[in-house]
Amino acid sequence: MTRTRTGAERAVDDIRLLGDGPIGLLTNFTGTLPDLGRTSEALVAAGAPVTVLFGPEHGLNGSVQAGETEAQTHDPRTDLPIVETYLRSGDALDDVLAGSGVETVVFDMQDLGVRYYTYIWSMFDAMESAARTGLRFVVLDRPDPLGGAVVEGQGLAVEGFSSFVGRSDIHQRHGLTAGELARLFAGRDLAARGLALDLDVVRVDGWDPAGDFDATGLPWVPASPNMPTVDTAFAFCGTGLFEGTNVSEGRGTTRPFETLGAPYIDGRLAARLRERELPGVLFREVWFAPTFHKYAGTTVRGVQLHVTDRRAYRPVATGLAVLDAIADLYPDDFRFLPPGERLDGPDRRHAVDLLWGSDGLRRTVEAGGSASGLVGPPRAVTDAYGDDVLLYPRVSSV
Repeated sequence: MTRTRTGAERAVDDIRLLGDGPIGLLTNFTGTLPDLGRTSEALVAAGAPVTVLFGPEHGLNGSVQAGETEAQTHDPRTDLPIVETYLRSGDALDDVLAGSGVETVVFDMQDLGVRYYTYIWSMFDAMESAARTGLRFVVLDRPDPLGGAVVEGQGLAVEGFSSFVGRSDIHQRHGLTAGELARLFAGRDLAARGLALDLDVVRVDGWDPAGDFDATGLPWVPASPNMPTVDTAFAFCGTGLFEGTNVSEGRGTTRPFETLGAPYIDGRLAARLRERELPGVLFREVWFAPTFHKYAGTTVRGVQLHVTDRRAYRPVATGLAVLDAIADLYPDDFRFLPPGERLDGPDRRHAVDLLWGSDGLRRTVEAGGSASGLVGPPRAVTDAYGDDVLLYPRVSSV
């Protein structure tokens, strides 16, 4: 089997790909090489002029939960300063980048392929600041673990629903790599704001967008504390919506986002979902007591999703089918979280609206309608985004 080579691996082998002048590396614990050594250490050892590390949500080392970052200001492995950028944007981020003394910002993190995963929005904000402050931007590209042939779900209604879980109109399952997203953001979003960015992408070698992540030969590094496996990432693409409800999305268990439950759920949920025979997934009734987050220390009942065929599995449609079943079976108990009740700050909007990208999902379910009716069939990435931003050949159909 031919192993995929990431942009990080190519940059370590040839640091000239990063250009000249001091570099600020926006990275974290997912920025690794195939031997699981960190990109930051390898670049420094190779002689790249990295002078500062910029950290995102969960921090450089991934020791904290969603909505948090680490207080560490120095990396003992590289002897470099760490500047946290999480939730910094606009003038505050401009000041950080301009004051760092770097000429190039390099991004190296593993995205999930899901719009409401925050690493791409750290990239977006840094790109925007780099454009405003005249810095060059380089993306060390990595495969999309959900694949690059299919998009699912709706886009984002930017007006009124832009947030750190979605700043640009991309699909819930977007099917793009970070490098392709960077090209889209620069050519569409930044250009619309009158900003020009000096952008380069160090491409991935040997990635098949229609293939499975396991075929890359790359090890899976949990992309955040609640993302232990590739199957978790697939599930999260649909069940991440439950973060905006009073259903536990499994945080505080060993299988977050694959495990869902609440005190009011009973055996009817698993039976209903098994009757649906949804493609690529099986449902098992479970009892669990989360160690933290929703219902911490309370035994609740629910279901575990077992992804059996990643190619057939449709995470957005599955997540909405589970939501429909819970809303229908437990109408007196199920609810969406009220405005301001969310993980990462006092935003006074409904969390589920920001995750979904509009208020359409919440309003439909609250009116007794079907959430499943909101998602159409999956589409090819080329149908959704065209060919201009694509770095890797795509299959023509889904």
